[in-house]
Amino acid sequence: MLNAWRDLRVPLTAAGFGAAGIAAALILGGASSMAAVVAAVVTGLLAAVSLLAVSARVGTGQRHESPYMRWLAAGAVVWLLGVGLRPVAEGTAFVLTFADLLLAVGAAMLTIGCASSATWPPPGRGVLRLASDAYLSAASLFVIGWVLWLGGVYRSAEEPGMVYAEFALPLLCLLATCAAAAVVLAPDSGAHGGGRAGLVVLATITVAEFATAAARIGGEAPPLLTGLLTPLAFLLMAGVAAWTAEGRALPSWPVPHWVSAAVPLALVAVATVLLAAGMVTGGLATDAAVLPIVVASMVLVLLLRLFVLLIEGMALRHRIEAGERRLRGLAESAGHVVLVCDTEGVIHEIGDGVEDTYGYRPDQLVTNAIFDYVHPEDVPTIQNALAAFDEDVSDRQGACRIACRIRAADGTWRPTEAVATRHGGVEDHIMVSARDVSDHVALQNQVAHLTFHDGVTGLPNRAYFEERTREVLARPYTSGTAVIFVDLDGFTAVNDSVGHASGDYLLGQAARRLRGTVGGDATLARWGGDEFAVLIEGGDGQNAVDLAERLVGAVSGEPFRIADRDVALTASVGVAFDEEDMPAGDLIRNADVAMAKAKQQGGRRVEVFAAQMHADVVRRLEIAADLQRALLDKQFTVEYQPVVDLATSRVTAVEALVRWWRGGAFVPPEQFLGAAEDTGVIVPLSEWILREACREVAGWRASAWDVGLSVNLSTRQINAPRFVETVRSALEDSGLPASALTLEVIEEMLVEDAEETLARLAELRSLGVRLAIDDFGTGYASLAFLREVPVDMIKIDPSFVAGLGRDETLTLLTRTIVRLGNDLGLIVVAEGIERPEQLDLLREMGCTRGQGFLVARPTTAHGVETLMRTTLAGLQNTA
Repeated sequence: MLNAWRDLRVPLTAAGFGAAGIAAALILGGASSMAAVVAAVVTGLLAAVSLLAVSARVGTGQRHESPYMRWLAAGAVVWLLGVGLRPVAEGTAFVLTFADLLLAVGAAMLTIGCASSATWPPPGRGVLRLASDAYLSAASLFVIGWVLWLGGVYRSAEEPGMVYAEFALPLLCLLATCAAAAVVLAPDSGAHGGGRAGLVVLATITVAEFATAAARIGGEAPPLLTGLLTPLAFLLMAGVAAWTAEGRALPSWPVPHWVSAAVPLALVAVATVLLAAGMVTGGLATDAAVLPIVVASMVLVLLLRLFVLLIEGMALRHRIEAGERRLRGLAESAGHVVLVCDTEGVIHEIGDGVEDTYGYRPDQLVTNAIFDYVHPEDVPTIQNALAAFDEDVSDRQGACRIACRIRAADGTWRPTEAVATRHGGVEDHIMVSARDVSDHVALQNQVAHLTFHDGVTGLPNRAYFEERTREVLARPYTSGTAVIFVDLDGFTAVNDSVGHASGDYLLGQAARRLRGTVGGDATLARWGGDEFAVLIEGGDGQNAVDLAERLVGAVSGEPFRIADRDVALTASVGVAFDEEDMPAGDLIRNADVAMAKAKQQGGRRVEVFAAQMHADVVRRLEIAADLQRALLDKQFTVEYQPVVDLATSRVTAVEALVRWWRGGAFVPPEQFLGAAEDTGVIVPLSEWILREACREVAGWRASAWDVGLSVNLSTRQINAPRFVETVRSALEDSGLPASALTLEVIEEMLVEDAEETLARLAELRSLGVRLAIDDFGTGYASLAFLREVPVDMIKIDPSFVAGLGRDETLTLLTRTIVRLGNDLGLIVVAEGIERPEQLDLLREMGCTRGQGFLVARPTTAHGVETLMRTTLAGLQNTA
């Protein structure tokens, strides 16, 4: 607010002194007195000086309003100088005095200032249109003024010839005012407030000059207001310029385009009506030569403007036609078919591209209705689109996109996309650009198929199966819905042995077998990897279980033929049934849990989901989450189960067994070793067990106790990148001889990924470490396989030992294994000895070593030390 007051100090001070001077002069001498003239001139000069001051200050900043302000200020100074010299010049004999020239120049400078405050249209027809509007407005206002007022002044003049001289300057001011108004009040002109105030000054000057000229012609004194309005208008202009100098905006009333175009024509119309009325009534002064000249010039300008409009219309039509030709050419070059039809669908013209795209010649289609070639289901869509064009005739640029099917000449239905727009040439004609999108639609269908189908087997994929399951369960009154999960046992070994390409071929064979078993009453999908899923939509629960059994038989019934070899696989299958309001995700999860349970039980079996299975899975996940923390918190301990010489009962070795005390509660190994294997914690855990056991046994051997160490290996541990280095480091750090360490593996580890595993075992043998096959007789390896594996020991599975003396078959198998091991020079260890008759039979068979609760239970390191002392003492006493 303070800045605004500072900006207005100069013009307001000038206004105060000027208004006081004008009032005093008018009271003392009247409007025509020299005192009034001097007061008016001084007031105007003060306003001009203040305007120059504002202009100079703005010019030193970063704004750009100062040029038009300078023009306005200079115009005000020149105009007021002419006003000041007018009383002196009136006494001369010249018709056009020096004061009149100054007034004309001042008016021109004010016009330039007003026009400079706005944005001009582009050069050419825009400027010509503004000039014609300005002239028509000025001429019309002159004609209106002549009919209503100036004609009477002309008739009352003693010398009509002097009227022209007196009205020359007012007419010039009128032209200047209309020219400035055409620029400043044009739409989107962006005129500044000072420019609009300058337009008010020009209008005021014009009115004052016409009034002054009329008074002088009649020999009267100028009206009182003529001496007051002009200086006050200058003060207004200075104030407005000062107010807007710092970017403060005045209220804006934008002029619509139609108003700016209609005002000159409206003035012409009013002038024409008044001119006609004056001629009819006879009250018009027709003897003046100026009126016919002005009217004739108006007619010429109107004709010129009409001619320009006709040229513009023709040029616009040519541009539209050229644009349509270019558009049609571009469309046809892009493979589009361009046609023109009416709102009834009748084809009037069509491009030659229709023959390449749809197989029709253009002359076959012209005069025919497009509905004859559109698929019946799509005809209503086309009719509605054409009807919309017919109804909305005002929307010249209306366009719509249409998708339909077009019958080609060969009878096929081609998916087509078309864009219809109004044709610029004819009112009810529509131009259509059509494109055959058969390839695009085929690609979309292919992408959709690949999105929901497996590329290897051709079956629906996981995404489709999940969506289908949700749809089925969302139906009302559904019951008996079941999901079956199928996992191919041993498939990983196939990929590792014969490659992924052959593995994919096997998956394709398995998918065909499963599809043939499932039939068309259920949904078969590939879930991922070597897993498949089946969705049964209603039916008896027993039927689902029977189907699951048949799926096991379909996979394991006969070998798969790949890479010129037969590969035998089995399947683990899980079944889950829908319960009330069960989400699809839970049903699928339950089937997966049941399948995992079947796989844990050895595979080639069917498991039906029970709630306990989910609880086991949750507990397994919780245990897996706690394993890493347990390893860091040292919650694990190592116990040792002695291996004894069955002939002497001497402890020859110990097997390291891990124990977990979770929050003070004992967790059985079978509950966490599987989770440790799945999560990878088994690798650091096994390394810790190995180092701890090596250190302990090395200490015993340093005490002259000849005892060996056995440690179990897992698949992840063998496949760890630095496994062999870990074993070497543990031996070196503890000082345990490599020959005292026996590493145990199970048969499955030797069959699955055999090449990599055998290579790692060979590296271990090169260190001097002994190898053993644990749980021998329960895996996939044949007895002949022992000749190929570099092992030193086999350990008979407890399931064989448990049947000794009770089951003749198991007794025979055990005897065979012991004899085979002895023949191959291997150490044979019997596990799970719990009854005396088992021990007697094993000794009789020639089994040299054994372990079990009968001979020694797992115990801590201190317990082993006590046992070895006791055994050593007994042997010494026996000796």
